[in-house]
Amino acid sequence: MYSYEALPVAEWFRRNRELAGFHNSTRALYQTIRELVENSLDATETYGILPTIFLRVAVEDEQKSWVSVYAEDNGIGIPGNEIPNVFGRVFYSSKYRIKQHRGVFGLGLKMVVLYAQSTTNKPVLVRSATLKSDKIYEYQIMIDTNANSPIILDRREYPNKYRWHGTAVKVVLEGNWLGAKKRIEDYLRRTAIIAPYAEIVFKGPDMDLWLKRRTTKLPPAPKEGLPHPKSVDVDTIKQMLLDSRGMTLLEFLTENFDAVGEGTAKAFLEWAGFNPNAKATALTPEELVRLVEKMKQYEGWRRPRADWLSPVGGELLEIGAKAILGAEAVFAVTRKPESYGGHPFIVEAAVAWGGQIPPSDKPLLLRYANKIPLLYDEGADVARKVVDEFHWDNYKVKFPAPLAVIIHVCSTKIPYASAGKEAIAEVAEIEKEMRLALRDAAKKLRLYLSRKEKEMELFNKYITFAKYVDEIAHNLSVITRLEKSIIAQNLHKLIEKKLGTTVDELVKHTLSLTSASQQEEVTEAMAQ
Repeated sequence: MYSYEALPVAEWFRRNRELAGFHNSTRALYQTIRELVENSLDATETYGILPTIFLRVAVEDEQKSWVSVYAEDNGIGIPGNEIPNVFGRVFYSSKYRIKQHRGVFGLGLKMVVLYAQSTTNKPVLVRSATLKSDKIYEYQIMIDTNANSPIILDRREYPNKYRWHGTAVKVVLEGNWLGAKKRIEDYLRRTAIIAPYAEIVFKGPDMDLWLKRRTTKLPPAPKEGLPHPKSVDVDTIKQMLLDSRGMTLLEFLTENFDAVGEGTAKAFLEWAGFNPNAKATALTPEELVRLVEKMKQYEGWRRPRADWLSPVGGELLEIGAKAILGAEAVFAVTRKPESYGGHPFIVEAAVAWGGQIPPSDKPLLLRYANKIPLLYDEGADVARKVVDEFHWDNYKVKFPAPLAVIIHVCSTKIPYASAGKEAIAEVAEIEKEMRLALRDAAKKLRLYLSRKEKEMELFNKYITFAKYVDEIAHNLSVITRLEKSIIAQNLHKLIEKKLGTTVDELVKHTLSLTSASQQEEVTEAMAQ
């Protein structure tokens, strides 16, 4: 006889932790840092707070490979009575709304807790205080995987004398620091590129990193909105109908969907063959399926609004890339909003050139989704395909070249290529926007490189002419009996007139368009 039993959701995720990125001790440590940083950023920038994040990794037991991870931010904090649920109940989150989020479903933090207790059997320590709170709440929590509920091992309250606000988390887990070290550093540096308004301090067993705040400008915070008619499925409509009792189909559409007014709803229902005055809850299962099919087919809906999105913006991308990559020049663009399947999205791209970027046979690619750096599965990402197929020779780029490409997609629903959420799938609309964004940024790079070529050409001409000035001035001085210095001065002015620029301006422009090594060559040539 077979016996059957339901597997609780928390227990299911504990057994299948690799789906959330917790494949092994190396990946788990990296994923823990990532989850904590992203929650800290969402708890700060979304509410107009400049993020300050402190991170620490320490080896607790070298033989057992136990490490502790501590993260503290200056965000809005978590109300004391909500802390157990936020850290101890899977699928409990403040993110169940239609707008751009770094994470989804609030699963990441719970996976950190589940992984920790399944490898070290240690609880997570959480300390938090909300804005203007006069108390700090501290909990030690584990998760009852059978009941999907928090186990509170300890609870304390402290007076908030200094009006601190934010959240501090400490967790002990099995982690491979040496294996994860490079990934963690790359992740934090790439986060500083996309969020140059954040200050991130990291202390590890053998690595200290201080990523300073480069600007006080924050990107616009995303607003909460309603779903687009093309973005829903049958189950979603069923759930929406539970809260729409007594509504007609016309009322149901106008009150539950983005950009659907009474006129648009009437036109759709007539086109689809539904009575606008029929009760929404009276739909048969067959009618419900047909309604959803027609909603996806109808071309009369307005494009989804982009108010729910928070692009970084060209200015911040340029600031971040210059600071972290040490680039000589960065050119960034933000495309206009588009949509796929009823989901709005925006593609941003930047090209960084020269400076400390090492020459390579193909561009260094930095991928982001909703401001999250994607470090794994690059080969499966549509961005890699777009960059590799791009005709760089049309933009004066010859490899090996010191070139880095940043591509950021923000959307209410990122189409990931796999459950690991480290690569963006090949969606035609997104791929097209990536190509266009890269083209727009590359055009700016081509203008820069053309100007650089012109300036270097003028400089080389000046050097060619100038090296004969001394000899010509000497000979003319003998013939005319005029002072050699006066003749040389006039000859230099003649060269400047010929080139259409002064020596000082020429040198200034040339130095501004060259790398450090090239600047030394220019200076040496001028000295000669």
